[in-house]
Amino acid sequence: MEVEQQGRRPPFASDRESRPDHVGWAPRARRLIEETHALCASWLEAPLRLCLSEASQRLYAQAERSRNPSEQQHYLYSRQVIQQQRVPLERAFMEGVRQQFNGVGAIIEPETHADALRRPLELLDATEHEQSVALEQLVARGEARHGTPLFELGYRLAVLVGMPPLEGEHLPLGPHALGSAFRGAMAQADIPVEHRLHLLQCFDLAVVQSLSTLYDTVNEHLRADGILPQLRAFPTAPRTQVERQPRNVPNDTPPATFQRQPTPPAAAAGAHQPARSDNIAVLDNLREMLAHHRAGQGTLNYQGGRAATPEELQLALDALQLHVGDVADQARRELLSAQALRNELVTQLNTGRAEGSAQMHLTDEQGDTVELVAMLFEQMDRQVHHQGNAHSLLGELQLPVLRMAVADQGFFNQSEHPARKLLGLVTEAANDWLDGPEGDVDRSLEAKLNQLVDRARREPPSTGLYTSLLADIEHHLGLLNRKAQIAERRQVEAMQGRERLEQARHRAAELMAERFEKCNPRGLLRTLLERAWSDVLALTLLRHGEDSEAFSMRLGVTDQLLGQNPVHDRNLLRAEVESGLQQIGMHAEEAVQVAQRLLGIPAASAATTTTTTAEPATTTELALKLKQHQRLGEHLAPDAPPPVPAPPVPTPPPESPERRIRQRLRQLPFGSWFEFIDPANGRITQRKLAWYSPVSGNSLFVTRRGLRSQEITLEQLAHEMACGRVREMPPVKENLLDRAWHALTSHLRQLTNGQPAATRPGAPT
Repeated sequence: MEVEQQGRRPPFASDRESRPDHVGWAPRARRLIEETHALCASWLEAPLRLCLSEASQRLYAQAERSRNPSEQQHYLYSRQVIQQQRVPLERAFMEGVRQQFNGVGAIIEPETHADALRRPLELLDATEHEQSVALEQLVARGEARHGTPLFELGYRLAVLVGMPPLEGEHLPLGPHALGSAFRGAMAQADIPVEHRLHLLQCFDLAVVQSLSTLYDTVNEHLRADGILPQLRAFPTAPRTQVERQPRNVPNDTPPATFQRQPTPPAAAAGAHQPARSDNIAVLDNLREMLAHHRAGQGTLNYQGGRAATPEELQLALDALQLHVGDVADQARRELLSAQALRNELVTQLNTGRAEGSAQMHLTDEQGDTVELVAMLFEQMDRQVHHQGNAHSLLGELQLPVLRMAVADQGFFNQSEHPARKLLGLVTEAANDWLDGPEGDVDRSLEAKLNQLVDRARREPPSTGLYTSLLADIEHHLGLLNRKAQIAERRQVEAMQGRERLEQARHRAAELMAERFEKCNPRGLLRTLLERAWSDVLALTLLRHGEDSEAFSMRLGVTDQLLGQNPVHDRNLLRAEVESGLQQIGMHAEEAVQVAQRLLGIPAASAATTTTTTAEPATTTELALKLKQHQRLGEHLAPDAPPPVPAPPVPTPPPESPERRIRQRLRQLPFGSWFEFIDPANGRITQRKLAWYSPVSGNSLFVTRRGLRSQEITLEQLAHEMACGRVREMPPVKENLLDRAWHALTSHLRQLTNGQPAATRPGAPT
């Protein structure tokens, strides 16, 4: 019987009733499955909330686009049901996930022909069939997207319970199990099946597509606990040709379809070996370039004495980290050079040793690792804002990352190492989101980054730790980017709405000008037609189009008011004028008075249809009210800054650079970035081209958070670029960490005076 080791950490789940349970699990398997379930439940909370919020927004958008009032009510009702039953839906989904975990290790009986006949024929319903097909497509996409981590997870969970590799519906964290749990939760909501398809689509986008971080975290957690630590996924034969692993396999035996990475013996390290892959030779190539540099200077690598063991070096790094943490805050956040790091480490290694004993020193490999990490941080520091949050976070992360690099050579050899990815992601987030000239700092992101750095400093270095930190910050940045995209989309939609309104007003003014050429009205009629009724035509044009019956009827009313067409029913004409004026925001009483005075209808004859009891206004007063009435589209949103009229741009000659720049701008895709330079102080601000109109040439620039920055025409933008006050930023194909690696290798190649290392296959390019 397996006995649990003393001093193990307690399970993640605190409530016994919320944990999965199975009588056939061994104690160690029970603990690991409970911890895996707790990780899964904790990770799923935020994506599930995002899924339900996105579904609510989609249903609301469908209701706005719907032309059928009954269909619109159905969408709004489903949205209300989702909002009201959000908590029961989340609980039902989590309970479904727990039930999936309960089935791990259960003996799977093959389905007989009699069982198939007794199964209800649900798929005969067309709507249920659509839902089942949508779920199958969701599962297929998820399994194809996350194939490798799913295979590893299926083998590791199978080893825990002594079963063949888990897959499909039998894998509790797989897309099939999660999709089935979500479908079961949706069944409790009283909404149409076609609206559940929107929920499934949102579940695919918010949950299934981002499951890779969860799978990596769980795999690393099980690997750190000794469950198949050397498991690597390789291409395998089809499932029908692979021999299944028998039950009760020992925990440390890998499946037949996976192989362990052979470790070459130390004695054969110098023997002739075949060429290694790029990612394996990275650290050796970097160390070789350092050795060439030292040899060219005529200096030895390191002094003699007893070399420190890896354990002693880790203790020295831990002590150095505690020592640096005790000094002043500003000094603690400064980067340490390679020489300073080596000196501090040697001091820590020899602190407390008896006099006359052999001094401890770093091995060549340890010293190279210290120097390479220091050089990497120096290159990264040169690419971030000086004295900003990114600079401070680099100072905080230097020793934790060095501890990880000393403990695991994969930091240099694997481009996808979680510690490397976390270093690049944290630095870029601080440099772009916190240190940019955006004004207010995102306090939630700042707190999240500081929390991750504190965990990296406090906890022992391990791949599992950095995998967990990486998943945390990726999820937070995903939410931040989504908020920015939503804000940007709102700004673009508002800009497009104003653009369509301006075109409609321009077309209405053209039609009105054509009629004024034939008949030149005066007084109240001209004021009405030039201001209020022109807005009525523009609004009708926006809603129904120029070829619609409603717009033709409005033009007919215009011709009747101008006397171009005969008036058969004055009361009907008065009603049309009142309805049009009320649609553009005029009060009902004012609209009635304008229509009566315009058509010469006495107030007494309209008493049966109006509620006006005050003394009727004069023609002059009505004309003044029309002139003071706010035109359609003149109001601004509360958060929108007032438009600043730009100075007129002189027309450039045909072959001028401005015309070439303007042609280039019209070919740029949305999302291109520009740098705006303030001529007064030289301050550079990065702005994103969110949208421009090919008709009017107006363009919209937003900040990184999706907020409106400024509106400018393409002609004015081309003029500013020709004057050097704006420049286009080239597309960034590499992240900050990759650029630092390139700068590091280039620096080493310069130090070696053009040694052949520049063409070696293992350089981190």
